[in-house]
Amino acid sequence: PGENETKVNLEELKTSVLYSGPVDPAEWVGLRKSYPLLVYLRNNLLMLAILAFEVTIYRHQEYYRCRNNLTAPVTKTIFHDITRAHLDDGLVNCVKYFINYFFYKFGLESSLTLVVSVPLSCLFVHVFFLKFLRRRKAIAEIWPKYCCFLSCIITFQYFLCIGIPPAPCKDYPWRSGNANFNSNIIKWLYFPDFIVRPNPVFLVYDFMLLLCASLQRQTFEDENKAAVRIMAGDNVEICMNLDAASFSQHNPVPDFIHCR
Repeated sequence: PGENETKVNLEELKTSVLYSGPVDPAEWVGLRKSYPLLVYLRNNLLMLAILAFEVTIYRHQEYYRCRNNLTAPVTKTIFHDITRAHLDDGLVNCVKYFINYFFYKFGLESSLTLVVSVPLSCLFVHVFFLKFLRRRKAIAEIWPKYCCFLSCIITFQYFLCIGIPPAPCKDYPWRSGNANFNSNIIKWLYFPDFIVRPNPVFLVYDFMLLLCASLQRQTFEDENKAAVRIMAGDNVEICMNLDAASFSQHNPVPDFIHCR
């Protein structure tokens, strides 16, 4: 580029995909010669093996229940004999209960905690999406839309990591001479760039958030099932205006603080 076409210094231009060497257009669509081929495909084969192993387990469980006239458990838990009544019955039963139903009780808090780990360019969108929600019932109603939003935003960020094809040799507008962007700002905003390419590892955090949000969506559906509420307890909110000493009138759990 000419002197007036960009504000990037020469050292950074040497690391740009456009100017560091010849560009193979086939690599942009994921086609690259690799030897040996088995090493190149090992991650794909590993995913297929895991999926086949999972399907085998579920098929075997279904076949075993049908052959022995057994019904599937109400909840997909490890300790089927542990219910909400066992939560305050010793430390061992408490640990078993939270192994079964930790996400059922604290899945929403875990999902909101993962929100702060996403790239900052999308963090404000998440906060704006959820800041008007206060009650759990309102969150449950809008949560499926939030899961759809997460699916769209992770797909959009995936395309940001890919960027435009480098073969036409056209740089991004924030690298022009009139733009006041440097490499740190571009990296912070997670913009596509040929010099400071977006780190695709950050998409792992978005995937974990989408995974927790999907599990929380299933939790919201389970909260409306009477059989699940009997086993795991309900998640009904207690009014925040109640006095702490009067909780025992509304909460069936023994009060260990104000019992004196």
